[in-house]
Amino acid sequence: MTLWLQLTICLVIIGYAGWHLSRYGDILAEKTGLSASWIGLILLATATSLPELVTGITAVTAAQAPDIAVGDVMGSAIFNLLILVMLDAVYRKESLYTRAAQGHILSAALGALLIAFAGASMLLDQADSRPALGHIGLYSPLLLLIYLAAMRAVYHFEQRTLAEFTEAAASRYAGITLRQAWLGYLVAAAVIVAAGSWLPFVAKNLAEFMGWEQSFVGTLLVAAITSAPEAAVTLSALRMGAVDMAIANLLGSNLFNIAILAVDDVFYLNGPLFAAVSPSHVQTALVAVMMSALVIVGLIYRPRERRALGLSWISIGLFMLYVINTWLLYQHGL
Repeated sequence: MTLWLQLTICLVIIGYAGWHLSRYGDILAEKTGLSASWIGLILLATATSLPELVTGITAVTAAQAPDIAVGDVMGSAIFNLLILVMLDAVYRKESLYTRAAQGHILSAALGALLIAFAGASMLLDQADSRPALGHIGLYSPLLLLIYLAAMRAVYHFEQRTLAEFTEAAASRYAGITLRQAWLGYLVAAAVIVAAGSWLPFVAKNLAEFMGWEQSFVGTLLVAAITSAPEAAVTLSALRMGAVDMAIANLLGSNLFNIAILAVDDVFYLNGPLFAAVSPSHVQTALVAVMMSALVIVGLIYRPRERRALGLSWISIGLFMLYVINTWLLYQHGL
C-alpha cells in the first residue's frame, strides 16, 4: 500500500505542477514574443512533456530501468490518443472530429511516422542488427532530425491556430508580470524534476513487489502519471473553447515524447537503449500507429453520429485498441 500511495502522490504532484508549468509556459511564450515563433511551439511542447523527459533520464541512469523509460514514452503516446476519447465524451455540442481542423492530419501522420520509425528501430536491435555511434544507437540522431523537421512543418501549417491560442492566453493572464511568469515556471519545473526523479524508483519497486514486468508498469502506470499535464492542459483548452489547441497539444506532445527516446539513449551508457528493453514495446508502438491512423480517418471522414456512451465510432475504436494493448501487456507482464 505504501508503494501505491507513493505512486498516487507522484500523480498528484506531476499533474498539478505540470498544469502550472504549461500555464506559465503559455504566458512566457506570449510575453517574450516567442508565441509566434517555432521556438515558442517547442517551448510549449516541452512544458507538457517535461515529466516524461525527467522520468526517462532518471530511469536509464540512477534507476537502471530502461524498460520504464521506453514504456513511459510509448505508453504516453497511446494515452495521449486515449485523451481524445475523453474529449469526445466531454464535448457534447457535436462530434469532436467534425469540429477539429483538418490540419491536425499532418501532426497525426508525422507522429505515426516517428512512432513507426522507433518501433522499427527496436525490431532491428532485437534482431541483433545494431548500427551504433559509440553507446548511442544510430536511430537516435535520425529520430531528432525527423522530429525537428516535423515540428517545423507543423509550425508553418498551424501557425494560425497557435496565434489564436496565445491571444486567448494573453487575455486570461493579463495581470501576471513576466517576472512572476518566470518564477512560476521555474518553481513548477523544479517540482516536476523532483517528482519525475522519484517516480522511476517507485515504479521499479512496485514492479518487483507485484511481480510485474517493468515494461508493463512503465507503459501503463508511469505513462498515465506523466501524461497528467497533457490531460489537464487539454481539458483547460477545451473549457476555453479552443478545441483545435486541445487536439494540437496532444498530437504535438506525441511528437516530442518520441524524440525523448533519443535523449534517453544518450544518457544510457550501457549500449544502445533499444537493445536493452523488452520486445513488448514494439507491440505498443504498433498500437500507437494504428490509433494515429484511426485519428486521421476521423479527421478526414468526420463522423457526426454518436453511438455507445455518446462517443463516435472513431473514439470507440481508439478505446478498444487501448484496452486490447493493456490486456496483452498484462498477459505478458504476469
